[in-house]
Amino acid sequence: KVKCVISVQLVTKKQVSQTLNRGLSHETPCVARPFSVVVAIDFGTTSSGYAFSFTEDPETIHMMRRWEDGDPGVTNQKSPTCLLLTPDLRFHSFGFAARDSYHDLDPEEARHWLYFDKFKMKIHSTSDLTMETELESVSGRRVRAIEVFAYALRFFREHALKEVKDQSSSVLEGNEVRWVITVPAVWRQPAKQFMREAAYLAGLVTPDSPEQLLIALEPEAASIYCRKLRLHQVIDLSQRPVINGLDVDGSRPFDSSFRQAREQLRRARHSRTFLVESGTGELWSEMQTGDRYIVADCGGGTVDLTVHQIEQPQGTLKELYKASGGPYGAVGVDLAFEAMLCQIFGADFIESFKAKRPAAWVDLTIAFEARKRTAAPGRANSLNISLPFSFIDFYKRHQGQSVETAMRKSNMNFIKWSSQGMLRLSAEAMNELFQPTINNIIKHVENLMQKEEVKDVRFLFLVGGFAESPMLQRAAQNALGRNCRIIIPHDVGLTILKGAVLFGLDPTVVRVRRCPLTYSVGVLNRFVEGRHPRDKLLIKDGREWCTDILDRFVSVDQSVALGEVVRRSYTPARMGQRKIIINIYCSDTDDITYITDPEVRKCGAITLDLLESGAVAASAGDNDKGPAFERREIRTTMQFGDTEIKVTAVDVATGRLVWASIDFLSN
Repeated sequence: KVKCVISVQLVTKKQVSQTLNRGLSHETPCVARPFSVVVAIDFGTTSSGYAFSFTEDPETIHMMRRWEDGDPGVTNQKSPTCLLLTPDLRFHSFGFAARDSYHDLDPEEARHWLYFDKFKMKIHSTSDLTMETELESVSGRRVRAIEVFAYALRFFREHALKEVKDQSSSVLEGNEVRWVITVPAVWRQPAKQFMREAAYLAGLVTPDSPEQLLIALEPEAASIYCRKLRLHQVIDLSQRPVINGLDVDGSRPFDSSFRQAREQLRRARHSRTFLVESGTGELWSEMQTGDRYIVADCGGGTVDLTVHQIEQPQGTLKELYKASGGPYGAVGVDLAFEAMLCQIFGADFIESFKAKRPAAWVDLTIAFEARKRTAAPGRANSLNISLPFSFIDFYKRHQGQSVETAMRKSNMNFIKWSSQGMLRLSAEAMNELFQPTINNIIKHVENLMQKEEVKDVRFLFLVGGFAESPMLQRAAQNALGRNCRIIIPHDVGLTILKGAVLFGLDPTVVRVRRCPLTYSVGVLNRFVEGRHPRDKLLIKDGREWCTDILDRFVSVDQSVALGEVVRRSYTPARMGQRKIIINIYCSDTDDITYITDPEVRKCGAITLDLLESGAVAASAGDNDKGPAFERREIRTTMQFGDTEIKVTAVDVATGRLVWASIDFLSN
């Protein structure tokens, strides 16, 4: 039995009683079912982890168990985001286990296995993301991205549920768990939907109970946690002004505050259970109503900024400016290191080495990662990075000269060769690798601070794994420290994870958000001579219509409160129509008139299934009575105030719910 899908452009009937706020009306958010536990997964570019809290004890957040085989000197509270699949595409391992297993494979054997590392960035950089988008493994083999993400989420699901059950005195049913997955705030709707579809595929929840899964925005989650902080739980880099690396009285070197931050971070890693304030923390007692602050989530792949106001006394948050950021994460330093290797040894050789010796390439990146974490401003001695023997041997056999000769010919004075098989990077060389990425971050924050809605911010919170870097901390203090107080939570790498748990416990904590884009549909309006262009004229049933008129749902940077909705009514074009499909268009600007304007692009579609609702059958019956069919209304309700766009629909004549879905991945 084949379903007939008819895509038509429909005349929109706006609700007569629209509010003045561009068609927004307010509905009380639905009260969610009572969950017993909230499990949050912070799915990062370089590292991932989970945490959970029982709803009967919401002030206690349990962090996941430490992983075995972690790196010396590096917190293993989270696991590297890397996945290993067998040659026949079955799951083998994730995290440290995947990395070590891949390392132990014979080089020839490794070429047939699929190892994925830092694959989250692909979702950010793909402009036409679909369910069929593929990822390329280190060895060059490709597989559907949705399957890679589902394998990773399934891994966390199994580990998290086992640990939750170990700590729970009662037997938990699957529907008693609320899941939260974090994503960058700068991700658009297709990427958010992609993560939701991956969670369905992984078995976290089913499409029949979408409310069981929340998508949390990473800087927003960090902001939710930061509002709970006490003074002893943060490092304030702006406590004392600094001139030329010294305090103004010359008594204390600048780097001592960073040493203090690192020591506090080291101590925080020994605890797996964290207690949070039942209200807001004492840090917020210094803030007055109307004070603004920025949260900069500096992760592995992206840097994400959000601007919030805390509303006293209830402690809810209001977003003041749409989320911004870009691909300025710590991976940028890794790419700069790879570019440096290409400059010394040749881009063709590096690409060949990555393809022929993939496991050895991973070893090299791990070695650099360990040294990258120790880079600090003012460091005098060089950093040694071991080159795998296979790199040295491969280069000599394929290029006909030694690595030492290549180093000498490169004329790169900041990098030396050690006879012990190491690259010696001077402090200047490491600084060169960091600066482009750090400069992008600082420039973006400075530009954000110039916006009218962001001027005079009191605090800048640095969170995320990259915020642990003294190089970034020093640059932020030098460039921004005189404009606002720079605060770093002790557990900076876990701030987002803890905030995601708090968000799952109370999704209403962010009361107002800003729309990142203008969302609209195309409609027909009466043609007005002299106002509408002639190429938009459509004559139908003797009437003149203007096609492609843009009907806004919400506008870019518009404030939308939680519970506010946009309503539109649609009429089937003909009797027996089984589906109504309404294309959705978006734009970065609000200065648009038609859906054909250059700035406008199709980004998704709303589907209303009339057959499942019984509307078709009712329509056919009404049609025997005359023109009743023409008055058939399907009223849709769209909510833009959450982290995801949601849609529901009802058949006005029968009062029955119409199955409605919104899809951004089948573009």
